[in-house]
Amino acid sequence: MKPTVIALTLTALSVIWGPTASTFAADKVAKGTISAIGGQSLTVKVGDQNMVFNVDAKTVVTARGAATKATQLAASGKPGPHLKDVLQSGQAVAVTYSDMGIALRASAIKAIPKASASPNPNADMHSAGIVKALGADWITINGKSGGGASFEQTFKVDPKTKVFAKGAGTATAATGGRGLFDQLVASGDHVRISYHKNGGDLFASDVHVITKPAAH
Repeated sequence: MKPTVIALTLTALSVIWGPTASTFAADKVAKGTISAIGGQSLTVKVGDQNMVFNVDAKTVVTARGAATKATQLAASGKPGPHLKDVLQSGQAVAVTYSDMGIALRASAIKAIPKASASPNPNADMHSAGIVKALGADWITINGKSGGGASFEQTFKVDPKTKVFAKGAGTATAATGGRGLFDQLVASGDHVRISYHKNGGDLFASDVHVITKPAAH
C-alpha cells in the first residue's frame, strides 16, 4: 500500500495524490517520537531532547490512513484532516527541516511504521524428505537442500504428534482412538514434517505422508 501524501495548511490538511518524496529543499532530518502536537507546530523527542518544528502551508505529511480520514471528513462536510488527525503522540516520525535561525521549519513529516513483531521462537518449522528409519517415538528423514546438498534430521514423536496418512482414521479407530505411528509411516515414505525445537531436540507436531514407495 502506497503512503498518502498530505499538504499541511495552517488549519487543516488536504490530501494530495502524488509521489511521497519531499519536493522541498532541506538540509537536516530528525527522527524521534512525537511528544506534542500544536496547531502550527510539532514537538518531537529526539534522543534526550525535545525539538519544536514549525509547520505551514508547504509542509508535507506522509501518514498511513490519511486518505481514509480525509474521505470521512469530506463526506461529513468538514475540512481536511488536522495534523492531530493523522499523527499522534508517541508515534515515530522522521522530520525533514531547515534551521531558520530563530526557528526550525518542517518541510516534510513522515510517519514511521512500527516494526513487525519478532518471530515466535516456538512457531513450527517445516521439513520434507524420505523416511530413512523410524521407531515408536522417533523418525529420521533424508532430504535435499539448496545447491544439491543433502541433510538428515531426526525428530522425536510423542502422543501429541498428528499423523496424516491414508488409512490413518481406520488404524486409529482399531486401537480405540490411539494412533500407532510406526504402522502409519514406513521407511521409504515421502513425508512433510512440522516441528519445533526444544533444547537440542526436534519434536514433530505433524507428519504428513505425501507418497509411499511404489510396490514392485
